[in-house]
Amino acid sequence: MLAVPGVLPPDRDRYGLEVKWDGIRAVLHLDDGALRVTGRHGADYTRRYPEISGFGVKNAVIDGEVVALDPRGRPSFVRLQHRMHLTDPDPAALELYPVTYMPFDLLHLDGISLLDLPYRDRRALLDELDVGAPPYFPGDSDLLAATYEQGLEGVVAKHLDSPYRPGTRTPWWVKVKNQAATEVVIGGWKPGKGRRAGGIGSLVMGMFTDAGLTYVGHVGTGFTDALLDDLYRTLRPLEIPRSPFANRVPWRNRWVRPDLVGEVAYTMWTDDQRLRHPVWRGLRPDKLPSEVTR
Repeated sequence: MLAVPGVLPPDRDRYGLEVKWDGIRAVLHLDDGALRVTGRHGADYTRRYPEISGFGVKNAVIDGEVVALDPRGRPSFVRLQHRMHLTDPDPAALELYPVTYMPFDLLHLDGISLLDLPYRDRRALLDELDVGAPPYFPGDSDLLAATYEQGLEGVVAKHLDSPYRPGTRTPWWVKVKNQAATEVVIGGWKPGKGRRAGGIGSLVMGMFTDAGLTYVGHVGTGFTDALLDDLYRTLRPLEIPRSPFANRVPWRNRWVRPDLVGEVAYTMWTDDQRLRHPVWRGLRPDKLPSEVTR
């Protein structure tokens, strides 16, 4: 069952709030204690994540998220990327990038389907299993603000009366992401493809550090076609032959003098100092590039 993006519902007392874990979805199938782990589309993840155990449960199907925690205990999608493509990780990978399983729903128990039970009842049964499920909170709690303060991705609001519908994206579950905003310096653009061919596909963003202008990511969302056309006309006269960045920038880009400042919304900083899920908000002519520091 999948969530729709949105904001916290107005009738919040009818919802429970869970932390939104920045990982990958995984379902645990326990049959007489034997464990099989599958992904959203049925791929077998059992050997991929040997840290996941059966928690002593004999017969159950549990839904949850595989996460890799950073040194501060926050889910890090960058760290998880070191594991998610290893079908049989070696001991070094297991030690460097261990994963944790976060259970949040119970679909079957002792051969009985729980799909038609309300969310609140499924969660009560899950908590009784004592498998380490993170708690959920009342819908009128300050969990969203708490996740923002802790640098987490956000929350999922789940209707207390909702059944579980596999493979369905439903407004019974709403994912609400935290987004911060920051200024960035434009140092170039990546040429577009498809309907953006011949123009800007995404902007190359930077901030000034002790090393100079430092790459912090590309932003390719939040634009209208008209806005991209305007940016193209603005950036063309600023073109230069070489990268203005002090560090390496991936992909082939067109470079410009770092004279312009823009603003982006984003969810968090990654371990490798990139802005995660940036969304363009607009140019900031009131800001000097030298003011944009990490």
